[in-house]
Amino acid sequence: MSETLENQIVHRWRGGQSMRGIARELGISRWRVGRTIALNTSARDANSQVPVNAELPKVRTNRSSKLDEYIPAIEQMLERYPNMTAVRIFQELKQRGYAGGFTIVRQKVKKLRRRPTSPLVVRFETAPGAQAQMDWSVYDIDFTGEGRRRVNLFSYILGYSRRQFITFSDRQDFEATVRGHVQAFEHLQGAAATCLYDNMKVVVTRWEDDQPIYNTRFLAFATHYGYRPWACRPHRPQTKGKVERPFQYVETSLLGGRTFRSLEHLNEVARWWLANVADTRVHGTTKMRPLELHAQEQPQLLPLPAHHYDTAQVVYRVVDGEGLVVYGNNYYSVPWQLVGELLPVRVTEPQLIVYNHSLDVVATHVVLKHVTGQRQIDPAHRPPPNYADQLDQLRQRFSVLGETASRFLEGLLRRPRGGRQQAQRVLALLSSYRRDDVLAAMDRAVRYHAYSHSSLERILATEAKPKAAWQLLSDNEQETLRKLSEGNQGTARSSAAYQYLLFPPEDNDDRQAETEDQ
Repeated sequence: MSETLENQIVHRWRGGQSMRGIARELGISRWRVGRTIALNTSARDANSQVPVNAELPKVRTNRSSKLDEYIPAIEQMLERYPNMTAVRIFQELKQRGYAGGFTIVRQKVKKLRRRPTSPLVVRFETAPGAQAQMDWSVYDIDFTGEGRRRVNLFSYILGYSRRQFITFSDRQDFEATVRGHVQAFEHLQGAAATCLYDNMKVVVTRWEDDQPIYNTRFLAFATHYGYRPWACRPHRPQTKGKVERPFQYVETSLLGGRTFRSLEHLNEVARWWLANVADTRVHGTTKMRPLELHAQEQPQLLPLPAHHYDTAQVVYRVVDGEGLVVYGNNYYSVPWQLVGELLPVRVTEPQLIVYNHSLDVVATHVVLKHVTGQRQIDPAHRPPPNYADQLDQLRQRFSVLGETASRFLEGLLRRPRGGRQQAQRVLALLSSYRRDDVLAAMDRAVRYHAYSHSSLERILATEAKPKAAWQLLSDNEQETLRKLSEGNQGTARSSAAYQYLLFPPEDNDDRQAETEDQ
């Protein structure tokens, strides 16, 4: 034994620590601890000699128990789920026929799984309805029906009652974050006055002079519900300990030892787990059930507005030559007459809605989830089966572009085959090139009798430049996007309406006083 280890044993023992505690923290046997202390005590006694065969603490022999035959099963569960709790392991063993008690299982699990010690962090309690904490966590889960997928866990927890809401999503962007908040507010029947966040881009755009610059879109959402977002300082996760710690509880109690068919099944089990496990267990800190404390806290929460915040995502998509728009790597049909158009698309959780430039709905689809490369085609969006009707609609589209475009179309239609399909692909070029450039290319193609989509592409590649990304949205289209994004949110507010979210009331009073003095 090294002198350093011997010094630590003697120092801890004389400081009042038990032999069991010393052996556990230093990772050695109690027999070794007892021998070292006995030899040290004898050496310190000037009137006695250290006998060579000094009597040492007796080592307790292990007795057989009902748990012995289940130890390999415990080791397998801990190997597969390192954070699996003793309660979950006990439940699994009971299903396998174990007839013993829980205490011995807990002791065996503690012995088989060594955890590193972490520094003590003091948590500050808050008044009912005063504070909540929110965060995301990411997990890779092997679904039996969908294979291995990465999912994102949204967690919102009330600081006083510790009642929690969780939901799993395939994304953690702005729309998913806002949607999770709305679901949490409905589940908890209100919102806390303040919510703590880390430095996620959805909430905090950047920091300047030790002050967070909040995302204005998220401030508008917080204003709609009347609560104040509070960004924690970077690299300080312990500030949000009330939401960080429950992630481990979710991992061990909900995810540990369970399998799931799909993301929907995972959320279904999560809802059951919230109602039957998380809400009803006795919390280790409050010593009460979260559901009981929530009954005291709920009257102090901010009441929900009459209309929920619109969480839909609005984007622009180009209709390709086949009459399809792309979202989430899947394809959705629109009326074929809109080929080449840049159209606004509004995406809610269940639906994808496509509008024309007059904001009339032209297509509605169910959003495809957890798949890619799929097509959802409405037969009504396809070209009419009547050949004459197709030609009439094509001539109408090209006539809007002018005489040159009509002459180019007639040249295409004189081709032995494929003229109508190529005409649709030509219309799709209008989304990538300026209209004047496309018409100039058509004029050149007419002069040289080059009536094909490929000829037009070659002319444009040499004579014109594709539109830049910022040019894809015209002023009118940006105004359309703004109207769709606003939904029923009312008129725009001035930045002064958000000041109470950024500064405490007393700070606003001081600022107003300074303004009046000037």
